[in-house]
Amino acid sequence: MEPWLLAVFPTLSDQNHSMTPKLKTVCVVGLGYIGLPTASLLGTKGYQVVGVDVSPSVVDTINQGKIHIVEPDLDILVKSAVNSGNLKASLLPTEADIFIIAVPTPFKDDHVPDLSYVENATRAISPYVRPGNLVILESTSPVGTTEEIVAVLLRESGHDIENDVFVAHCPERVLPGRILIELVQNDRIVGGINAQSTEKAAAFYREFVSGEVLKTHAKTAELCKLTENSFRDVNIAFANELSFICDKEQIDVWELIPLG
Repeated sequence: MEPWLLAVFPTLSDQNHSMTPKLKTVCVVGLGYIGLPTASLLGTKGYQVVGVDVSPSVVDTINQGKIHIVEPDLDILVKSAVNSGNLKASLLPTEADIFIIAVPTPFKDDHVPDLSYVENATRAISPYVRPGNLVILESTSPVGTTEEIVAVLLRESGHDIENDVFVAHCPERVLPGRILIELVQNDRIVGGINAQSTEKAAAFYREFVSGEVLKTHAKTAELCKLTENSFRDVNIAFANELSFICDKEQIDVWELIPLG
């Protein structure tokens, strides 16, 4: 086992998981590259976690303590969380203190984001949401998704999102190959649909994130993620253009970059 893994997840060396903090229950919807690492991380931190996925094979694989995706050391984390009894996978949501939606938001053919996964996930958890619960959208989403889709659907289902149910957006900010490290060590941006939701979500992330938890509004948090992605894309495109020019002019691009 890598030394950094024990440093970030000390409970991996404690089979009794005696460091369990507050026995909070979490329901994570979507067990892909963000949902499964998040669910297993929380399981090793002492939360009781139910991970939800629409694929029976994914659910069966995880309940065997195995993984269906490739990410360094994720297999160790999932096995530990499942064996401890803190993580189980299911086809259906369950009641929980905190709900995390981590489903895909792919583009349709006309470059319009497909938010049907977010809508379906929200509808799926709505019957299990109770007063005092926190609902967090982690999926990368267009500005307004948290307020205009998640919050609206919960309100239409009879939930009091102004006072009793807290809704927030916290975008993932991790790179493949470093997800387990960055889930803990990176700063996180948390934005609620109101001040109470922001505070509730920020308090939750502070329990397991060592980076800074930055508070804002849901729309600002959504745009921060989109801005970050756009900035990265522009830089990659610029680097590609430099490479083409250097190849044409027989210039060493690796000499050029530090001189620029």
